[in-house]
Formats: sequence, structure tokens, C-alpha cells
Amino acid sequence: MHHPTALLLLVVVAATVVHGHAAAGTPAALFWEQSLPDSPMPTAVADLVQKGIDHSPLLEHYSALPSISSCVLVDNICSPRTVAETGLFFRQTQLRPGAIMTVSFPSAADEPAILPHDVAEKTPFTNLDDVLATFHISPGSAAAAQVSDTLHRCQEPPLAGEVKSCTTSLEATVRSAVDDMLGGAGAGAGDGVVRAVASQLPRGGLPRRPYVVQAVTRVHGDLYVACHKMPFPYAVYQCHMTKLGYEAHVVSLREIQGDAAADMLAYCHMDTSSWNPAHPAFEVLHTSPGGSPVCHFMPYADLGFVKNINRA
Repeated sequence: MHHPTALLLLVVVAATVVHGHAAAGTPAALFWEQSLPDSPMPTAVADLVQKGIDHSPLLEHYSALPSISSCVLVDNICSPRTVAETGLFFRQTQLRPGAIMTVSFPSAADEPAILPHDVAEKTPFTNLDDVLATFHISPGSAAAAQVSDTLHRCQEPPLAGEVKSCTTSLEATVRSAVDDMLGGAGAGAGDGVVRAVASQLPRGGLPRRPYVVQAVTRVHGDLYVACHKMPFPYAVYQCHMTKLGYEAHVVSLREIQGDAAADMLAYCHMDTSSWNPAHPAFEVLHTSPGGSPVCHFMPYADLGFVKNINRA
């Protein structure tokens, strides 16, 4: 059975009233409503969908930008200093009201747009030279290195026990996560309904400040998929799931000496034995593969999909 508090939080944290939102009526929004009728499209995702319609990245020059979303991948080699400054990773013991966390999350202004599905289908992705030419990226530049790294990560095989995919449109992301990885979304509570959840962050980000944890609510589920944005000229999601232990929580943060606040989706990985030993989380949290659980926040417009399996 679904835990009622968790279901409420899934709606609250993913909350955007798609009806009347800028993305309402778009093919992506209609597809979302049909595929995930119990989960409103998160505001951040709706904004990036509309951005893909209003400001095509095909007409813009792509520059390398910092990305923290890919830093949570189990094989990443992001700078420990970078992740330490954001507060992206934290210990499971910090999941309690009254805990103090120092975090920062960047503005969403430079987030890549989610392309309409029909446009994404025609836009270069797998071939590095074609991507560089299409987006006017100089070979050997920092931007070219980012694109190359994303393609490499998407093309390398999954870790043992992991299922993963890279997708270039919202429709493809939902299909991959919900249908391929979670086995489809049921039509009712007894059918294994899948719900989407995301962090609710201000578009301007969160300034680096101490924040107090006001509440922590477990997002109960039997299966979890996480989809992370990758550095690329347009929105590319890498989705993955594993049978290794997961926990998901909604962490409500409020700035101690200010008004900034956010409801953050957080995943805790209970088994990190297959992770890259050079993963920055281990250095930041002073642990190692197979050691204490590693928790991380889900940055702006990253997506989680949760399925509860009915056990009659």
C-alpha cells in the first residue's frame, strides 16, 4: 500500500499546476499527463520545456558551464572541492529536523533547454563531430571536452546490477524510466502506480549559507529511478536504477538568517561497494566504497521516479 504522507509529498514537491503553466498544452506536457496522471509536471521541468520552444539552443553558441547534476553519478570524477562547496553530498545522520547544512545551488538561468521530441529526434547526439559542428563548438575547447565526456558516459556499459540510459527529450526520458526500467505505470493503486518527484528550488538557486532542516519525510517506494542532467548543449538525461539499497527523502530547508527555502529531493545509497573509489563523495564524507551510506540532493530539474509494488 502507498504511504499517505509519502504520496502527499510526491504531489507537493513535484507541484506545478500544469494547467495554466507556460508549458501547458505542449506535446511534452500532454504526454506527461497521459503517462503520469498522478504526478503534476515539476515546475523546473515545465520551465525547461518552454525554454526549448522559446529559445532554441540550435541558434545559440554553447559554452562550457559548471554542472553538479552529473557529480552524483556513481562513476564521476568531479572535483571534491566543487561538491564540498555545494553541500551536494551529506551523511544519513543529517536527515533530522534541526540539523544544519551549508549548501548552495546555482541559478537555473543557464540550464539547457529540453527540446521538443520531434526536434530532438533530428538533432545530433551520438556523433561528437556532428554535435560540435551543429552547436558551433571549437574542437579542443572546454565545451568540446564536456560534450565528449557526456557522450563517453552515455556510451559506456552500466555497472554490475545497474540499468541505465541516456535520453534527449522528456518523452524519451519518461518512457525509459517508467516503461523500460520500472515496468510501466499502473492505472490504480493496486497496479503499481509510478510517481515522479523532483526538488522544488527557487529559479535563482540557493546562496551558499547555513540552512536548518525543518522536516524530513521518507518517500516510500519499492523501486527507484534517478535521472540526472548531463553537460550538453540541450537537455540530456542519464537515468539509472539498481537493485542495491536506496532510500528517498524530501528535506525541507530554510536559510537560518534569511528567507531562502527549498524542498529538496534526496537519495541515500545504502550500498556503495560498486562505486568508483575516486568518487568525490568518499573524500568529502570521509568514507569509502561499501562504507557508511552516501546521501545526495537532486539538483534543479533532475527527476526521480518511484514505484510501489502492490502486495496483495
